[in-house]
Amino acid sequence: MPTGPMAAPAGPPAAPAGRVLLPSLTGLRFWAALVVVLYHLSRQAGTLPWISEITWYGRTGVTFFFVLSGSVLAWTYDGKQVPAKVFLWRRFARIWPLLAASVVASVVVWTALGKEWSLGGTLATLGLVNAWFPEGDFLKGGNPAAWSLSDEAWFYLIFPVLLALPLLRTPRGRWTTAVVVCVLSAGVWCAGSLFADPAVRSWALDYFPPTRTLQFVLGVAAGLAVKRGWRPPVGLPVAAGLVVAWHLALVPWSDAVPDRLWYGPYHASQLLSAPLFALLVAAAAHADLDGRRTGLGGPWMIRLGHWSFAWYLFHEIVIRSLLGAFGKPEPGLDTALFWLVTLLISLTVAAIAYYYVEHPLERMLRRVGPADTGSRGADAPQPAHRG
Repeated sequence: MPTGPMAAPAGPPAAPAGRVLLPSLTGLRFWAALVVVLYHLSRQAGTLPWISEITWYGRTGVTFFFVLSGSVLAWTYDGKQVPAKVFLWRRFARIWPLLAASVVASVVVWTALGKEWSLGGTLATLGLVNAWFPEGDFLKGGNPAAWSLSDEAWFYLIFPVLLALPLLRTPRGRWTTAVVVCVLSAGVWCAGSLFADPAVRSWALDYFPPTRTLQFVLGVAAGLAVKRGWRPPVGLPVAAGLVVAWHLALVPWSDAVPDRLWYGPYHASQLLSAPLFALLVAAAAHADLDGRRTGLGGPWMIRLGHWSFAWYLFHEIVIRSLLGAFGKPEPGLDTALFWLVTLLISLTVAAIAYYYVEHPLERMLRRVGPADTGSRGADAPQPAHRG
């Protein structure tokens, strides 16, 4: 009997998935989105002491969301017979309406600021294929933050195949998968030395869907393991501490090695953080299953977690609008005030978008989509992120 991190101890499987069982995962979504927001504020609006240093590589929130997406989908759909067309339609209904609304808002802001925007890139974004193109106009067309949804769309396409793989049906297979994925992730990072063009390297390592698939697969393996009774080797406080320690370790790394070099911390922060995030997600899920309080499952944390997808898609648009209207703030108090105003406005916009666009349009599209007569209520507890 395997005894590695993905091995499942003897005993009954975990209880069936549901929103009420894993509230801490929803709460974690807010913190991951917050790290992404602070990352963009630091790099676009100006830095604040300590906060900007710790979140300078806050784009790791995207990696977290990819791992979380795989974990929650695996937890939810394991053992359920849901037709692929039903699953894909549910995922389309989950992410596309808000994506379209954010792209329209972004283009309006670009136009109001007198900035050029790419029609082809915008259409590629709406078609969920923009991350497949290395050209900047396509990759970041329409709404630059929406590139990750192109990766998510790819994950959704391959998820039914992943879930059916015999390799992921046994503890030994899941353990092997996790080890191979971690080794390949390190290999991809090292492969950055093969790219002479920094722009192509950035696309290949940070955006290209097959590269990011490794993080999703690790999430799927972890989600299946937890579903079948695996207990992570550390609790939630230790897992969270490891994630924080990783970001603190990036601070001296950043001082020693420029990001323009392949072995700089920028690519490493995203490619090498997936195991820590998988451990964090598994620890939070297990805490919920054990009925322990985590501080992540309260009413306001759940609410903020529900808003996190919209916050991710709209926060950079708010930053861009405020910078266009008022210019870049002076260092110090002005920067702190700009951050505060941006956080308040973008969260308000996210709440409005959730209640009046994302949630109602998802429900409407699900009603008019293909019906699933083989199972009831099999859908993930909102793993869409996005960072």
